[in-house]
Amino acid sequence: MDIGKKIRRLRIQNSLTQEELAERCELTKGFISQVERDLTSPSIATLRDILEGLGTNLRDFFNEIEDEKVVFTEEDVFITENEDYKYILKWIIPNAQKNIMEPILIELEPGGRTKEDSPHEGEEFGYVLKGSIYVYLGKEKYKVKKGESFYYKANFNHYIANAGKSKASVIWVSTPPSF
Repeated sequence: MDIGKKIRRLRIQNSLTQEELAERCELTKGFISQVERDLTSPSIATLRDILEGLGTNLRDFFNEIEDEKVVFTEEDVFITENEDYKYILKWIIPNAQKNIMEPILIELEPGGRTKEDSPHEGEEFGYVLKGSIYVYLGKEKYKVKKGESFYYKANFNHYIANAGKSKASVIWVSTPPSF
């Protein structure tokens, strides 16, 4: 655990300057700065004073769940390819199936499509980044072009297919996760 970084984050969340926190704890601004930069470690008694000034305590400070990752990079992406259906599926948020919604990036080759999904609870949203697609929802078919989006309750069989002669790319979000 990065104690200094966590103290700094709590101080900022409480809209306090280093000087204001130092005054609350009867410490110097320089000492708070050094703690936040992990240049010095406070004693347990001093840490208790700092945390009290931040409106928390030792137990909550150390038992708090680690911050969840917010920004994801190319290295985080998990990719699968289906040659039969002519698509590449990219889970742009790793382990998103454990969350309430699951965003993916899907690239469909010309003639490509996703597997048909059965009705399920929840909703689905998509935004076409490149190309054009058809959204098949029950017996209905909707064309969606670059810059357009789709949104539906997933209470019918559904899938998407590439509607054009070039690759199509779609950001697709399902809730609850179903990919």
